[in-house]
Amino acid sequence: MIAVVSTLGGRVVAFSAHRVTNYSTAAFATVTSTSLRGRVRPAFGTQLASSTTFEEDEYDFDYIVIGAGSGGIASARRAASYGAKVAVVEKGRLGGTCVNVGCVPKKVMWNAASIAETLHDMKHYGFSGYDSDAISFDWPFIKEARDKYILRLNGIYERNMANSGVTSILGEASLTDGGNGGITVVPSDGSETVSYKAKHILIATGGYPTFPGGDGVKEHSISSDGFFELEELPRRAVVVGAGYIAVELAGVLQALGTETNLVVRKEAAMREFDEMLRDTLDEEMQRQGIAIHRNTNGVKSISLDDDGLKTVHLENGEVITGVDTVLMAAGRAPSVNTLNLTGAGVEQGDKGYIQVNDYSETTANGVYALGDVCGNIELTPMAIATGRRLADRLFGGPEHSGAKVSYEYVPTVVFSHPPIGTIGVTEAQAIEKYGEDNVKVYRSKFANLYYGPWNVEADDKPKTGMKLICAGETELVVGLHVIGMGADEMLQGFGIAIKMGATKADFDACVAIHPTASEEFVTMFPWGLSKPA
Repeated sequence: MIAVVSTLGGRVVAFSAHRVTNYSTAAFATVTSTSLRGRVRPAFGTQLASSTTFEEDEYDFDYIVIGAGSGGIASARRAASYGAKVAVVEKGRLGGTCVNVGCVPKKVMWNAASIAETLHDMKHYGFSGYDSDAISFDWPFIKEARDKYILRLNGIYERNMANSGVTSILGEASLTDGGNGGITVVPSDGSETVSYKAKHILIATGGYPTFPGGDGVKEHSISSDGFFELEELPRRAVVVGAGYIAVELAGVLQALGTETNLVVRKEAAMREFDEMLRDTLDEEMQRQGIAIHRNTNGVKSISLDDDGLKTVHLENGEVITGVDTVLMAAGRAPSVNTLNLTGAGVEQGDKGYIQVNDYSETTANGVYALGDVCGNIELTPMAIATGRRLADRLFGGPEHSGAKVSYEYVPTVVFSHPPIGTIGVTEAQAIEKYGEDNVKVYRSKFANLYYGPWNVEADDKPKTGMKLICAGETELVVGLHVIGMGADEMLQGFGIAIKMGATKADFDACVAIHPTASEEFVTMFPWGLSKPA
């Protein structure tokens, strides 16, 4: 049985309904909305039965999740699958950053930019018409299509929770003082504040983009969230930041036709990545026409000119004029300001991130946290895996008592142009960890076969870069890095191999798939001479 909460005459009332166990998308098509309104999003549209009040019990729920992002929802649904009584509190759209203003809409725009690049390249394969009026790009069209897609995903998330028997509460939650398992919720409909108690509370509220200081900076710029609100393609843009968000959005804008400037505080973007990835991306961004402003120490001020355009003053004295969009992608912070963490005994570390141990436990008994609020590998799949493992441990029985997620060898992709795939340590990190004499590095740099027929100089063809970093006599693969066409789709399989402890000999023992770029990883010179483990 599951519980659906409503408010009747000021009372919190629970209705029972049979649990549905079909998790397919098709199963959700027949689920309809109920007439329940107010602070609780209905979990089911049919099969409501007799009622009892939660007030008869010490706890309203076994598990309350604050935040309906990917990690929070994954943990809630997993807990409900074990029979736990679960509620999720959310004040915004379901799906969190990833679904609404992150991974998903970003990938849609990356796809659009990739199509633009293909159209630009078509002349090398005998197609004509690129320079004619026959080809054009309609930004409002893709924005509308993208936004409709996101709304469909919001609905799927809602139906997924309903199908799993998770109660969805609309409003803003905060922990009660003393860490007694209580929360208060200010309902989104403006009605009176409601209190709930749970045996376990998970904080999964994610993060938000921040703006640096400086005259006119916040007033005359947008964040990465604001990028998805743009109604038209900017003519000239400045993107400020050196991380993956900055290079991804700069690449999208440049490919779609915006004159793009990338402002970085130091010498280059992606400084925390392996030097091969950093240097190759830098070369490719310049080849594509992105103007990179280096060693700027950031933006000093932004002013609005009489013609409606902006002038950007950098700390190093550089000035960029005639700009219609300034996009700040210089940092993010955890969304925790309204949670009453201090009052509940939840300690925070640097930059406000919640401190947790390996089991997602905070310093307050019965309160947990995961995802971007913790600042440890801020990736959606990481939050999902963490949330599921937490639910396994809390509700899955003795066999899951030690369940926890592994933060080692987490693969990740940067949807830059070209894309980047990386897992494990950088070359510099490997040398520091294992010692220079115990590290062997295999490298390859080449032009993808896609560029083979191009009648241009070899140096002008976009390059793919690959690196295998191995440690010890057995040459255990401890780092794998790739940048170039198809990097985003090839990394997942190599990630499995590395998680399983693959060596260079294991890579060599795998017969290559030809002709592909990924075969380079299993044919790196010298091939077949490494010692089997």
